[in-house]
Amino acid sequence: MLDKTLPYFNVIMKRRAGLPIAMHGLPAEFSVAEFVPGDEVQWASIETAVGEFATESDELARRCVFVRGVDGDAVGTITSWWNTTEERRDPSVHWLAVRPDSQGLGLAKSLVSECLKRLVWLEGGRDIFLHTQTWSHRAIAIYLKAGFEFVRQGSFGGYPNDYAKAMPVLRTVLPSLVR
Repeated sequence: MLDKTLPYFNVIMKRRAGLPIAMHGLPAEFSVAEFVPGDEVQWASIETAVGEFATESDELARRCVFVRGVDGDAVGTITSWWNTTEERRDPSVHWLAVRPDSQGLGLAKSLVSECLKRLVWLEGGRDIFLHTQTWSHRAIAIYLKAGFEFVRQGSFGGYPNDYAKAMPVLRTVLPSLVR
């Protein structure tokens, strides 16, 4: 869930090319599934459930994967995408979300691992970026453990970077990870 009690600041992170990808298995009752036509409804439902969108009509379907329960319902999603920075195409992570009732089971870690694996496969061994915000500090903890680092200056894809404003906020909620 987004933590909207915090001030909102943009955070840019980068994972250097060549770092090994830790694989996190899913609990036995879950599986990873690729997007198929019609999944945009479940994608929008997950994103709305975590507060990313006000309504499901705000959805935007892209290359994404899901974690599904044994009943086949999607409970989590992530998108392996890219952004254009001037003339450069930058691989990037987008829209990590796990339904609130399925959080705390390691599903987000598995989704991040799957996304990184796919980005290396799709885009080659290149630096991988992501844009997030202070409201997503729980995801930032996962990204840090997956090898991402904060970008102090600059950005990608035209996203603003509020590093100097975001770090004091993140130090209060992630004191062991953000110094």
